[in-house]
Amino acid sequence: QVQLVETGGGLVQAGASMRLSCAASGGKYGMGWFRQAPGKEREFVAAITWSGNGFYADSVKGRFTISRDNGKNTVYLQMNSLKPEDTAVYYCAASWSINYRTVDDYDYWGQGTQVTVSN
Repeated sequence: QVQLVETGGGLVQAGASMRLSCAASGGKYGMGWFRQAPGKEREFVAAITWSGNGFYADSVKGRFTISRDNGKNTVYLQMNSLKPEDTAVYYCAASWSINYRTVDDYDYWGQGTQVTVSN
């Protein structure tokens, strides 16, 4: 069983930056970040392979950066130029699959952390 714990959420103003962290219990799996706004489906944000290849949703490309420190079993999501539409609960997830863009590709999920971006 893989355990994931997200930290780093909070309230910021538009244009600000924030970094989310996800501490994992260990294992060579791909990691992803998803988000879910009220009344909307959970959507893909970014993913990273064990070797460090990153993938992004078009809506965050150029603003968000995913990275990982395998020695610390931690994945990060650096979010810059935040917009009000980035407001959501952000979830970290772990995957044994080579696919990474859908909820069904992931086997384990964190509890989520709230990110709120005000105007």
